[in-house]
Amino acid sequence: MAPPELMPEEADIAARARGHSTGAAIEEVEAFAYTIGTDVPEADGTAAWSSTTLVTAVVHSQGHTGLGWTYGPPACAHFIRENLRPVLTGLGVMDIPAAWLQMVRAVRNTTRAGVAGYAISALDVACWDLKARLLGVSLTDLLGAAHAEVPVYGSGGFTTYSEEQLTHQLRRWAEEEDIARVKIKIGQDRGTRTDRDLERIHHARQVIGPDVELFVDANGAYSAKQAIRVMHACREARVTWYEEPVSSDDLAGLRLVRENVAADVTAGEYGSDVDYFQRMCASGAVDCLQIDATRCGGFTEWLRAAAVAQSHELAVSGHCAPNLHAHVAAATPNLRHLEWFHDHVRIEGMAFDGVLSPLGGSVRPARGLPGHGLVLQAAELEQYQVV
Repeated sequence: MAPPELMPEEADIAARARGHSTGAAIEEVEAFAYTIGTDVPEADGTAAWSSTTLVTAVVHSQGHTGLGWTYGPPACAHFIRENLRPVLTGLGVMDIPAAWLQMVRAVRNTTRAGVAGYAISALDVACWDLKARLLGVSLTDLLGAAHAEVPVYGSGGFTTYSEEQLTHQLRRWAEEEDIARVKIKIGQDRGTRTDRDLERIHHARQVIGPDVELFVDANGAYSAKQAIRVMHACREARVTWYEEPVSSDDLAGLRLVRENVAADVTAGEYGSDVDYFQRMCASGAVDCLQIDATRCGGFTEWLRAAAVAQSHELAVSGHCAPNLHAHVAAATPNLRHLEWFHDHVRIEGMAFDGVLSPLGGSVRPARGLPGHGLVLQAAELEQYQVV
């Protein structure tokens, strides 16, 4: 199907973007995919996996390079090269909202959620990084800081872990890295093993002690009343964060759980546009809205989603990809925290030079370096590249 013709006002936006009065235009766009195996088999309540694919997007202008990424299928890299590269090439580096709009318009017939949305997200982050590098400022300074540091929570605790593996991971976060919030996966086997879920919740509380917050994530494995029963059964463990107790598509179910448990109910990680976040907030389904800039449309849409949450008096939490989110999280007034997710921490440590440290329970985005301050270690990743 042919791409839609631009309406007059859209054509005018595109023309202004291509005018790039600063003289800096996007000259080249590249994308690569790397599939990296997990350190041990992993699973949550509704899925299991043995590898994760990192998709990088790179934009070039005047000898400078901007880098963004997402976690999705290798098809995202192909989509960037074949569908979005022609859209971005020649656009002005400074006019990121115009570039974002052109990408969104270009994927109308393929739909934005999924591969196209992940691809747009990676490119949008790369464009913000490129702009900051051309201006010689950090992303935090470009966006404007609301916080000097970003609180994080340790995240992993996969249902495939043995008791020994779970204990080791929790102790590393709570004792060695002094992180005051940790999260484990529950809802094993699509919610059919609540006995083991409860055992693991109580074990986690015993390991981390009384002063560290305990979060759990069911990945939508339970029914609403089942989710309520689980929380009541583990009341003594003092869980304070209940992530996706039911499917994030079940807004009525999320609200029912929220109204009947003490823990904060949260969801939003699969949001692909600002309308999704508006519906979730307006329904009263969550106490805190999760946003993932690698899925929703990059930093451009993150900022709009955070504003929607603020209009409903809600805080936001960054989902996964911690080194990507750090700067935009620091620029978000209604931020609660950022997920320090085991898989992505491990991969980003392999893929990039300049990754952040969570010691003390928070990260400080590098403000002394241009952009997000990270450098792709292409040679280290070559063995994982998907051709």
